Amino acid sequence: MTSLGCNVSTCGYNEDRCCCRTEIEVMGTKAENKDCTCCGSFDDASDCKNSVSGPKDSLYVHCEAENCVYNDNLVCSAERIDIQGSTADKADQTICASFVCK
Repeated sequence: MTSLGCNVSTCGYNEDRCCCRTEIEVMGTKAENKDCTCCGSFDDASDCKNSVSGPKDSLYVHCEAENCVYNDNLVCSAERIDIQGSTADKADQTICASFVCK
């Protein structure tokens, strides 16, 4: 499991810079830099409020970014990742700041 820091305060799953989901999905199949990735699990806080209990210390990260060094058969192998996009109002305005191209 991966530790996740998240500054996307506009996401309904963000609580104290942590994610309240048990898993997230990082999108960006052909990404060659972090700006071409995003958190596919983003959900605008104005549309919903998290329905899962409390922030998680670590969670499962399904990773579509096949060019990332941390992608191990579509699972993130990094010990910690950071999702950024503090003013995002949709998923493609977020990024996986921990993306490193192979």
